[in-house]
Amino acid sequence: MDRGRDAFVTDLWRGLLAMLALGALALVPARAQPANIAPRLVAESSAPAPGETTTLALAMTPAKGWHGYWLNGGDAGFGMSVEWNAPEGVTVEPFRYPVPEALTLFGMMNHVYEHPYALLADIKVDRSVAPGTDLTLSGVANWLACTDKVCVPEKAVISVKLVAGDGAVAATSRTRFDTWRARLPQPLDRGGHWERHGETVRFEIPLPRGVAIEAPHLFLETPELIDYAAPQAISRNGDWVVVETRANGEAAGPVAALLKLADGRGLAVKFEPGTVRAAGQPLTAPAKGVDPALFWTALGGAILGGLILNLMPCVFPILSLKALSLARSGGDAREAKVEALAYAAGAVVTALLLGGALLALRAAGEQVGWAFQLQHPLSVFILLLLAIAITLNLLGTYELPSFGGGQKLAGQGGAAGGFWTGALAAFVATPCSGPLLGAALGATLVLPAWAALPIFGGLGLGLALPFLAVGFIPALRNRLPRPGPWMASFRKWMALPMGVTLLALAWLLVRQSDIGWSSLGTLIMTCILFVLGYAYWMKGPDRGHAGKLLLLFPLILVGGLAYHLASAPTTAVAESRGDAFSSEALAKARATGKPVFVYFTADWCLSCKANEAGAINREAAQRAFEKKGVVTLVGDWTNGDPMITRTLAEHGRNSVPLYLWYAPGAAKPEILPQILTPSMLTELAAR
Repeated sequence: MDRGRDAFVTDLWRGLLAMLALGALALVPARAQPANIAPRLVAESSAPAPGETTTLALAMTPAKGWHGYWLNGGDAGFGMSVEWNAPEGVTVEPFRYPVPEALTLFGMMNHVYEHPYALLADIKVDRSVAPGTDLTLSGVANWLACTDKVCVPEKAVISVKLVAGDGAVAATSRTRFDTWRARLPQPLDRGGHWERHGETVRFEIPLPRGVAIEAPHLFLETPELIDYAAPQAISRNGDWVVVETRANGEAAGPVAALLKLADGRGLAVKFEPGTVRAAGQPLTAPAKGVDPALFWTALGGAILGGLILNLMPCVFPILSLKALSLARSGGDAREAKVEALAYAAGAVVTALLLGGALLALRAAGEQVGWAFQLQHPLSVFILLLLAIAITLNLLGTYELPSFGGGQKLAGQGGAAGGFWTGALAAFVATPCSGPLLGAALGATLVLPAWAALPIFGGLGLGLALPFLAVGFIPALRNRLPRPGPWMASFRKWMALPMGVTLLALAWLLVRQSDIGWSSLGTLIMTCILFVLGYAYWMKGPDRGHAGKLLLLFPLILVGGLAYHLASAPTTAVAESRGDAFSSEALAKARATGKPVFVYFTADWCLSCKANEAGAINREAAQRAFEKKGVVTLVGDWTNGDPMITRTLAEHGRNSVPLYLWYAPGAAKPEILPQILTPSMLTELAAR
């Protein structure tokens, strides 16, 4: 009886609050200006093309202490409504909401946004609209703004200037909208079931066990089916997540919901009435501590993965620097140990710095993954300049200047040379994800920062293990050839793989930016001529100040290009055997009932390109795919993509390559090995 009375009182308060909010909204004059949540309507393209679709964003910025509401506001809130004044030929789709947070106040749960957020809506321009037509879009928006003590209905006129055009999207606009899209829930390609037993409502959601869940909560779009404030018992039964909570009211037919996986990540789910399987292992929010088994397994995988990385194609160019350093150490035990330790320190410190930057960017809300340093042309340009300098140094064109007590930079001997060689190896090599490494780095998505950093350090340690073994095991060191005149020739031969690296970086830079081969070739030749002239001046008897003017022209050229790359849009386009990956494309492909092959790649990932050339694009594999009607989708991560980053994370990865095989009717994809063969793909297609 007491429980029934409490429920009645709670429902009464909810009803009164909702009536008061709606009544106040009706009394607000249309000219009233909001003071607590500031709206701003923006378009991804200000010149939408006739016959095509562009995206609008209603960016909402709550004042400190205020919050807005999701589509279903919960016990005492409501979402956004807009009365559009759309010009002829323009159609506005309903808003899509980002993943909300659950906020409980006075025993009532609300679905809210306490920080800036954006609602996205697609607009379609009819083909009959003439280019140059004014398509300015306006509307009257209504929403509810609340604190923990008061709620205020707000209203504003919103508008955006649009003109029918070519649909061009500026780089800054695309980046901003990609960030907003990353906060939207991704649609599940399969639905679930729901059922009611007395006072309990149960849901089952198809979700592979490999998908990380940090802070689960089920938000229902369908109103008045569950008690929002009631606890949710969430468990995993194999590849299904089961949610049980208290009922509130009656409902029938399909139910729409959003399953929150973590802050900012969620899945849109559709439920049909049906039998729900039994509950399984409870899922709870992450504990304060760390699962020791997960930590040690990930650390061991990172060390072994880093060790195996020495055999991956992406590390071959750096092997030239390693080999030269090893040969220079000769049989001197102390020198070999010092250089080995310095090399290991460089690799570990660089891996830690990259991992720390990755964790910091993720904490700031950015959707980034491992190898983010190569997803911008400016970073590739800096590596290109370094490759030019090292190649010319190995050819004997000049000697690198001293650094730190007379030691040399990468390519030279001593502790500083070993450190910078290890740093360069880690910086360039780690983007390629080898066996064991993908799963180990994926564990950093669910570990706290203090536990994730050692995983990145373990990667650097694994990369340095061969060098450490030679430095500290006399039997291995004694097998090295002794220093002698042969080293001068060996050093020049080692310029060959470094030159290949230079060409690969130049190709990548052209792919990532709007710089043509002619402009880049001119820059490379200018840098080479500058180095030759500067080396000749350094060897001359009279090195006056006039010679330093040689620095001026190339520095201006390099600085100007660096500024251009830092501000210009990226333009990489994948050359692939398939359609571009997206959640919608995957759902559409799976709906055909055909096998689906999804692979995630990047132009800077040599192991990805090796798999494409050696397996995916081979005639035998393509013929088998065509025979079985396999649908191929390609996720190009060259310049970064928040949607792809999130998809990688959902499969326990934060790096490429990743290969997924969806068999017809399968509940989850099969994650393929990171080294593919044509026979492996033909066998999959033949199943």
